[in-house]
Amino acid sequence: MLPRTMAEIERTSNFIRHIIDADLKAGKYASRRWSGRPGPAAQQKVGAGTTVDEAKIRTRFPPEPNGYLHFGHAKSICLNFGLAQDYAGACHLRFDDTNPEKEEQEYVDSIIDAVHWLGWDWHDNKYFASDYFQWMYDFAEKLIEAGHAYVDSQTAEEMRASRGSLTAGGSNSPYRERTPAENLDLFRRMKVGEFADGTHILRAKIDMASGNINLRDPAIYRIRHATHHNTGDAWCIYPMYTYAHPIEDALENITHSICTLEFEDQRPFYDWLLARLAELGCVNTPLPQQIEFARLNLSYVVLSKRKLIQLVEEKHVDGWDDPRLPTLVGARRRGFTPEGFRRFAEMIGVTKSDSWIDISVLEECQREHLNETAPRRIAVLDPVKLVIDNYPEGQEEECLAPNHPQKPEWGKRPVPFSKELWIEREDFMEAPSKGYFRLFPGNTVRLRYGFVVKCSGCDKDANGNITAVHCEYMADSKSGTPGSDNYKVKGNIHWVSAPHAYAAEVRLYDRLFAAEAPGEGGRDFIADLNPDSKRVISAQLEAALKDAAAEERFQFERHGYFVADRVDSQPGAPVFNRAVTLKDSWSRK
Repeated sequence: MLPRTMAEIERTSNFIRHIIDADLKAGKYASRRWSGRPGPAAQQKVGAGTTVDEAKIRTRFPPEPNGYLHFGHAKSICLNFGLAQDYAGACHLRFDDTNPEKEEQEYVDSIIDAVHWLGWDWHDNKYFASDYFQWMYDFAEKLIEAGHAYVDSQTAEEMRASRGSLTAGGSNSPYRERTPAENLDLFRRMKVGEFADGTHILRAKIDMASGNINLRDPAIYRIRHATHHNTGDAWCIYPMYTYAHPIEDALENITHSICTLEFEDQRPFYDWLLARLAELGCVNTPLPQQIEFARLNLSYVVLSKRKLIQLVEEKHVDGWDDPRLPTLVGARRRGFTPEGFRRFAEMIGVTKSDSWIDISVLEECQREHLNETAPRRIAVLDPVKLVIDNYPEGQEEECLAPNHPQKPEWGKRPVPFSKELWIEREDFMEAPSKGYFRLFPGNTVRLRYGFVVKCSGCDKDANGNITAVHCEYMADSKSGTPGSDNYKVKGNIHWVSAPHAYAAEVRLYDRLFAAEAPGEGGRDFIADLNPDSKRVISAQLEAALKDAAAEERFQFERHGYFVADRVDSQPGAPVFNRAVTLKDSWSRK
């Protein structure tokens, strides 16, 4: 992305920017130095103990590689990378891969692809939590030696019972007073694989009576005999996310660790751990600061990872990249644009208060960008034949249609015209309703970019279905010629020449859920699925669309914005997906 102007930055001011402004004004990070402990790329770049590079701040986007990114992640990505961009800082892409049982390389690859697609670049700053496993283990030993951690041998049920509740404190583990030597011995034996999963666990030693349940001796290491996607079988103990995350931030010299509000109760442990490690000389100061903001809540959408997995596994959708699913890979396949997502992120802003955003706001941001960038083309989605009875048999000619009505510099393209055309079935009514200005017997309309025609009737099959509409054209009425001004008509319809058009598969996507709050009130959210969220039709398209490349976007006049499917399109045979309609039809519902 290109750097933004100061006016654009000021327009998106928020409480996080105010914090950063105050930190920079106070010179909080002026003397910050690298710890020398990040992964290989960072070590090669700056080396141990050298002064930090020119980045004024450092943020990070830290996804867990256990699923595909969704719309909520787009907000976080734009926030973290956008702040780094605007403050001449750096944003790290870091994979919090601390749970080998749920993480896969497939998810790592999809996350990299999605962040790049949104338009952001982490340059050399790509890291994995697994890069730091040895550091995390060494720090755990130091915590044990200092009396800040102990090995607990209670069962999971016993630990749960002793933890207390939100209103009542917990009780100490019978193993809490093991000596540092005993704890260190057990922890090292855990590391070499002597014990089975669940036999022991390493806990921080804080305060079992704390009003914050997250400070009641939280677990920081557990035994997992599982193969890790990055480290293989090198480890059989793995750090807990809440332990690993602040260490990663500190080792990477993150200045502002921005996360969503559900982590607010975890901040006291984040601060406690980093303070202990700083006292032990493990990490540098000033320490990273955690800042929470409200997550994205969208109407007509579910963003729960559990629910998204259920939709995929139960085949309510056609995989993780289904254009109806609120995943970024699905949005890309649907035809949404990165610019539309960035516009949406700026529009909704960043606050401390949870609120709901109507999905129509995101759809409108997509419309705005697509309106600016999508060339216009003609498609007839529900075709019926229009025969111009007085047009010379075998004659053809070209009409000119603008590639974008607001961008004359994009020029015009030739559109072939002939005796037989395809028009939309809804553009003819044998018995018109009041206010209907399109084709009906005796009425005159303009064929957009072409001629004025007068309807003379229709053909029907044995069942009474209309098979063709008939008309006569006015030869001196062609658009762009002096004679066209002689005809004043109320109706204007689009068309494609039947001999030149080609049939193509078009998928009409709509919202996946029909309910504003799927599953509200405890009902099964699956019951709220929209049965009309996908319709597959065979449409007649203008010839120019036959050469559309995968992911090329267009406005189909009157119908909305469409994209050539990135998976199923073939050279000379694109398949089109509707990204969004021209107007919000749901508000009228």
